[in-house]
Amino acid sequence: MKTKSSSANLQKMDVKLPAKYNPDEACQGLGFCFTDTGEEQCHLFPKPKVSRVFNARRKRAAPNICELPGIKEICKLIDKIFDGHMPAVDIDGDRFSVMKTFRGTSWRGKDCDDGSKDIHPGSRPHFSDVNKDTNCNGIYGSDSSGNAYEDQLIFLNSQQRGAVVLGDSISAHFHLPREWFNTTEMSVVMFEPLLNILENELDWPELSSTTGFIPNPYPLINHGPTDSIYMRLKARNRCNHRDYQNIAVNVYFVTQQQITQHPDTIDHMTKPEQMKNNSLTTLKYLDQTLPKGSHVFLTALADGRVLYDSLHTRIHPIGSLRNDVTYANFYDYFNCLQVSPCTGWMNSNETMRNLTTDRANELNSILQQLSTEYQPKNYKLYYIDNPINQVLNEYEKNGGQKWELLEPVDGFHSNQIGQALTAKVVWENLETNYPDVLGPENPNNSKIEQIFGSQGGY
Repeated sequence: MKTKSSSANLQKMDVKLPAKYNPDEACQGLGFCFTDTGEEQCHLFPKPKVSRVFNARRKRAAPNICELPGIKEICKLIDKIFDGHMPAVDIDGDRFSVMKTFRGTSWRGKDCDDGSKDIHPGSRPHFSDVNKDTNCNGIYGSDSSGNAYEDQLIFLNSQQRGAVVLGDSISAHFHLPREWFNTTEMSVVMFEPLLNILENELDWPELSSTTGFIPNPYPLINHGPTDSIYMRLKARNRCNHRDYQNIAVNVYFVTQQQITQHPDTIDHMTKPEQMKNNSLTTLKYLDQTLPKGSHVFLTALADGRVLYDSLHTRIHPIGSLRNDVTYANFYDYFNCLQVSPCTGWMNSNETMRNLTTDRANELNSILQQLSTEYQPKNYKLYYIDNPINQVLNEYEKNGGQKWELLEPVDGFHSNQIGQALTAKVVWENLETNYPDVLGPENPNNSKIEQIFGSQGGY
């Protein structure tokens, strides 16, 4: 059973459905769902005891909204943003914006001059920023004696740091509120932030474990605090203000490196040689792009078997009204539709889950090998274990349950609490094993706050 295209979904239907019909039947009866020839019929909810056949008469199809005058240009702009992952508003083309969403400040530090390509967060200050804030950290000007604040407060050995993550929807912090799918929790107020959420591609980078920078503004639909590597870097040295970049894309790295949407998952998994070549290409590009003295961490792929093990018997939010849909049902339904973000691990087939982990371990060996063999000129390269399994195990030891740290709607990503705990675990690992990466604390932090306050905010 597949979902029809948007133009077909807009067709008017003459059909009446009794209240006793379940959502699967309603979807088919209304014409939104159909079964491809030769494919099995997919069911999320329990099958009815009596099979029912629907006859729906279609009226004239509505036009494709993106073909309407005036709307076509808007659709093209949206495609550019979502396909290219570049800011919608970026006059100088430096990839930093003054706009919050549409790949703006939620993803990269706020630009303080959108008319100059050389002025943006993380850039080198021009003439100690005596006349203008050129690195956008909010520290500029001079004291009464003419001494630049940038020189006084930056602390000679403070070694400014920025936090950058290149990854997938886990790094971007993909999150769908359970309140949108659980009819026992649904209300109008839960949908108030909908526009902002859509403009950020259903991601929450501003609350993520690497680049989160604000307290959680939507506690009704995203449950948990904000903690991140960037926030801790800034607390260590306030000169690091706004120096963050979340270059993550939904369904990019994880799903294409060790798990796929294909029913024949094993054949479509990335081979070790492919992983080596693709990673090497990225590492070489970074060596040409990153400033000298940077640090790059290759993070291992997680053991995703924890997803099914922790969730499969629990009720999915969409089945909360009658307690009739488990995560095992949900996983199998998405696999039946061939739209699962992770067929290998979100699967009731234990053999498939184990084979997926075997391939992930093979790919991890490649990453570990590259971390020692490849010698970049401008940065140091490290390999670290994926922190999520440590996060889950420690949480369980402290009396929690692993499922409490997983996204309730997709059953795949870590939730807000999981993101915050991941930041804590990663930071502690860096402090213990890689202290040079963090740089020393800036003894002038209190002075910076006294003189510049919020440093221009976000």
